[in-house]
Amino acid sequence: MPSSKEYLDFVLEELSLLDNISYKAMMGEYIIYYRGKIIGGIYDNRFLVKNVKSAREKVPDAELELPYEGAKEMLLVNNIENKEFLHELFDAMFAELPEVKKRK
Repeated sequence: MPSSKEYLDFVLEELSLLDNISYKAMMGEYIIYYRGKIIGGIYDNRFLVKNVKSAREKVPDAELELPYEGAKEMLLVNNIENKEFLHELFDAMFAELPEVKKRK
């Protein structure tokens, strides 16, 4: 089931304290970028972030979920209505995230 534009708009509003948030639509889902790096996405109207050490430390009880079949597990963000928490989470994760590979 593809994610709705309404859910994307809701997530973007909750991320409004962060500068340089962008997204890219991809096959009915949305990839979320923070300062040019992929931090997570919206899959089946679920907000998932990359499973990196700093994210696991910030949300130790987060469930691991598959965004789609064949993908790596990601952390489900349930505390999405806390803008300050999301700001802290994204800032903590940023240093661990790889740079986006440029297409040739």
